[in-house]
Amino acid sequence: MAWEYSEKTRQIFMDAVHGKPGTHMGEIEKPDGFGEHGSIVCGDALRFSFRVRKHATDPLQDVITEARYLTFGCTSAIAASEALCTLIEQGQFTPIHALKITTQDIVRFLEGLPAQKIHCSVMGAEALESAVYNWAQKRGVDLAQAGVQLQTKGEDDGRIVCKCFSVTEPYIRRKIKELNLRTIPDITNAIKAGGACASCHHAPGGLQDLLDEAWGRKPMSGGTAPALPAAAAPGEPSPFQLYKHIEQVVAQSIRPALQHDGGDIEVVDVKDDLVYCRLTGACKMMVERTLKEEINEHLRVIAV
Repeated sequence: MAWEYSEKTRQIFMDAVHGKPGTHMGEIEKPDGFGEHGSIVCGDALRFSFRVRKHATDPLQDVITEARYLTFGCTSAIAASEALCTLIEQGQFTPIHALKITTQDIVRFLEGLPAQKIHCSVMGAEALESAVYNWAQKRGVDLAQAGVQLQTKGEDDGRIVCKCFSVTEPYIRRKIKELNLRTIPDITNAIKAGGACASCHHAPGGLQDLLDEAWGRKPMSGGTAPALPAAAAPGEPSPFQLYKHIEQVVAQSIRPALQHDGGDIEVVDVKDDLVYCRLTGACKMMVERTLKEEINEHLRVIAV
């Protein structure tokens, strides 16, 4: 499945993966700020670090001079990470001022992202916030006293709504308001929640309930069921349909053969034509060959 990226996004991605001078992929040794967001198990993870020029007397006037990232993810994730680092360095921001960089700023810098990939830009903003919190601890800065309220602290301890991607209720509630998310596809595109098995879409306390609480319940004419997301192009499965087809083939054709030989498989995520799997005593090539034969010859298996 191909995504329509802007020419700028494609160029930024290519420059980054080829290590072109001026790009930011890598880590800073002994950084002044360090943060992470996402999970490799879920298919996207970002490690972000920065260095500051320290002010002699007032840490609030520290200026970020260098930013770096390590990203496990797709074209959008790498390009969005590059955009974040570039915006920070060009702006000569203090760590606190850097928090004003939004998801929309990153998407605008890239000249757009496919709707299904907006979550990649969200990931960078969250990792930045985590790194600023780390900087504040090291420099003895009271963020609350400086007028900064970090939204992410404590959210990991909330009720898990989307079990596939371990996304909590407090985080979803915040992002619904912060990003003006109005539908379940909006939520999935922005933060991935609900993008796999879909069991959290209309479950009690699930995504639709959280949307209704945030914006008010939308009346349904004639008691009809909630509208489904727009269908994919004719002949092309939606991401959810592809995921379910892969799960079906794994359950019927692949897992029984692996278990017969003492192995096993768990499908973790599907991104474009990449199938992320947790394999136990299994041959990746055998799994990939079966998926190519039964579903799509372009599918590739990534072991995590």
